[in-house]
Amino acid sequence: MAAESTKPKTLDEGGKNIVALMTALLVAIFAFQLNASMLSPALVAMQNELNTTATEIGNTQTVFFTAAALFSLFLPRLADIVGRKKVLSGMLLITAIGCIVSAAAQDVTMLMVGRIMQGVAGPVVPMCLIMLHTQVTEEARYTKLMAILTSVNGGIAGVDAILGGWLAGNFGFRSVFICMAVVAVLAVVLVWFCSKESKAEGSPKMDWAGVVTLGIAFLSAYLAINEIQKLAKADLVMVAVLVVVAAVFFVVFWNIEKKKDAPMVSTHYLKQRRTWGLLLTTLLTMTGVFAIMNGVVPAIAQDEACGVAMGADVVSFATLTPYALLGLCFGPVAGILASKFGYHAVLRAGLVVSILGALFGIFVAHNTSIATLVVISVVLGISYAGTANIMLNGLGIVLSPKDNTGYLPGMNAGAFNLGAGLSFAVLYAAMDAYAAQAGAAGGYAAAMVMGAILLALALATSFLIPKAEDADNS
Repeated sequence: MAAESTKPKTLDEGGKNIVALMTALLVAIFAFQLNASMLSPALVAMQNELNTTATEIGNTQTVFFTAAALFSLFLPRLADIVGRKKVLSGMLLITAIGCIVSAAAQDVTMLMVGRIMQGVAGPVVPMCLIMLHTQVTEEARYTKLMAILTSVNGGIAGVDAILGGWLAGNFGFRSVFICMAVVAVLAVVLVWFCSKESKAEGSPKMDWAGVVTLGIAFLSAYLAINEIQKLAKADLVMVAVLVVVAAVFFVVFWNIEKKKDAPMVSTHYLKQRRTWGLLLTTLLTMTGVFAIMNGVVPAIAQDEACGVAMGADVVSFATLTPYALLGLCFGPVAGILASKFGYHAVLRAGLVVSILGALFGIFVAHNTSIATLVVISVVLGISYAGTANIMLNGLGIVLSPKDNTGYLPGMNAGAFNLGAGLSFAVLYAAMDAYAAQAGAAGGYAAAMVMGAILLALALATSFLIPKAEDADNS
């Protein structure tokens, strides 16, 4: 295995250096997280100020997350080759420019362009974790610091959404993008001056043929999932065509990688359990839990018939805010536990509690109250946002081979995004199917059962993920 060509001095002995590095990386992750979550309460304001439809505004969100997923596939690998600090700084700068474009948008088309540019920040989290890993050499300390960084990825304790709503309500949606731009520019400055450059050994050329073919395969699969989410209104012919395109281009990608001296992803690594075991676990976990907290639970809270009829402006306080806050607070605890018991054990503990949380959701569906909504939000905030999510991100770093540290975190980020989209398709399909027979409460309960089943499958596949010391032989 090749070693890192740039070997910065360990930061374990330099407290000030660690604080500076962590500050820079945290602000970088803040910059991405604001782009992902701060707009949620501002969507109606965007619709009104741009004089468009909710569907068009929703499409701008889809464009952002699609772009984030695509850029996640190859930017970490590009950073291995040309320099991680350089690429991360460039990503954040383009994100800031995208925020300005979005703030200046006079129509949805211009807003789309801005959101695509903002999507360049998609792989910020894995990039930050890789940079941390190259500069903090003691594994136990790295694990604790990694957990702090990753815990922000579930939402900044709900403050991001609350601030976005306040800004949009008082100053219009453009102020939200300006706030994002300021944070992104601050992140560029801090990353440039507070982190050290590093890259993988050697100077291989970027495998752009692999990037394009894998990108087309991934985009086709992603668009197929988005179409499936329309359920009864989905164009099944389009879905079938997209699936075929995805399969064909993945085969082309595989054959390209077999012949390359410096492939984007070696087929040798793709065959190993460190790759497909982790990606499958991440995909199943996200599919099982994402739509529960980002769709089903808020829907229960706002249901006037069997819920508590909460307004859209306050529903986050009983659902997403406790979820994000507990995830943020428990993340460092999960890191300490992982440094003592290992990533795998903590991941499985988080998945077990997440399964119990989803099963508790059946009770919530039939016995809705503010208290039960808060309880399920707290349980899943600790078990998924504060534990499983962090361990899955961490495993993407520690399982990566030294000569290609970027491929697994990037593909893992893609699995997170695919799972998020698939979650709404699968859980909502179960919910709608049973709601027609057993009423709204029965539909919500069915979604919870489906989520629990998928999380149980994720728990099973987690046993396929090798330990770091066994990854090369898996």
